[in-house]
Amino acid sequence: MNDLLQKLEAINIRFIEVGTLIVDPDIIADMNRYVKLNKEYKDLEEIVAVYKDYKSLIDNLNSSKELLKEETDPEMREMAKAEIDTLETQRPEMEETVRMMLIPKDPEDEKDVVVEIRAGAGGDEASIFAGDLYRMYSKYIDSQPGWKTEIIHINEGTSGGYSKISFEVFGTDVYGKLKFESGAHRVQRVPRTETQGRVHTSAATVAVLPKFEEEDIEIRKDQLRTDTFRASGAGGQHVNKTESGVRFTHLPTGIAAESTDSRSQHKNREIALNRLYEKVKAAAKIKNDSEQKTQRQSLVGSGDRSDKIRTYNYPQNRVTDHRINLTLYSLDKIIEGNLNDVIEALVVYENAEKMKGEEENV
Repeated sequence: MNDLLQKLEAINIRFIEVGTLIVDPDIIADMNRYVKLNKEYKDLEEIVAVYKDYKSLIDNLNSSKELLKEETDPEMREMAKAEIDTLETQRPEMEETVRMMLIPKDPEDEKDVVVEIRAGAGGDEASIFAGDLYRMYSKYIDSQPGWKTEIIHINEGTSGGYSKISFEVFGTDVYGKLKFESGAHRVQRVPRTETQGRVHTSAATVAVLPKFEEEDIEIRKDQLRTDTFRASGAGGQHVNKTESGVRFTHLPTGIAAESTDSRSQHKNREIALNRLYEKVKAAAKIKNDSEQKTQRQSLVGSGDRSDKIRTYNYPQNRVTDHRINLTLYSLDKIIEGNLNDVIEALVVYENAEKMKGEEENV
């Protein structure tokens, strides 16, 4: 069995396992786990379908080769040779598809996002350009099935556009598509405020940040230390004589929570666990906010005109993405939200880099 088939066979085994789990009543009762497993099942379903096609091709190829070895009838040999030629022609393309599907997905890609657009260097024209970028993204979002957006904050520019605008985007694989927009965007055009007809260069920065989700917080039993103790204070002899107090310590973070609210240890376990979850969630939120602040600063750069990921040149109707040396002479369409060609090129580039990394690690 070749390496690709071995990898696909392991995925198929996991697919069958997850298919069994999602109909288990205990799993269905645990909504968080059920949602995660159901998502995994749907993600695996597509690659398992390709696995079956690929396995069928390899099986047929091997059968035809065996037939060619054993068969003496000239007509049957010719038929076997023709079958081998056809299958060998199909094989490289199918293997390329399989390799692309085996590239590890960034779990962040599935998340909703917060997008922040800020006017950079260029005065009023930078604010107007920030407004143009917001309009471009709004139209792109409207073109994506199931995507929705919601404004968080607006600071309007003095001559139009925005000095800053932030908004949320909800949908499928939102971060996976919009993450490439982070950075400084440069515009070259004659501003509306220019009376001499000169081309000016201005900039705006875009930060695309994956949203923090409560579902990201998972507390496993093997990460908890449980202590029981006698409660003190009011409550009578029962409280003092039994170890009804419960303290949970989350070992990865050192965060602890306890409860002596009830005479029942079982109830105190429930209360303490809920308190611990809220504490861990709050700590994770603070950590995420700090990381996003650092990420935001690294994503947008200085906002200077020379610090750019993409240039929008109006006189030439040109958009250039400097990260992958992509130039398209269709600015008029792109600024109206037709971003697919740009985003698809960036996705292809990212996947190619991932494949290169996978091959180097083999």
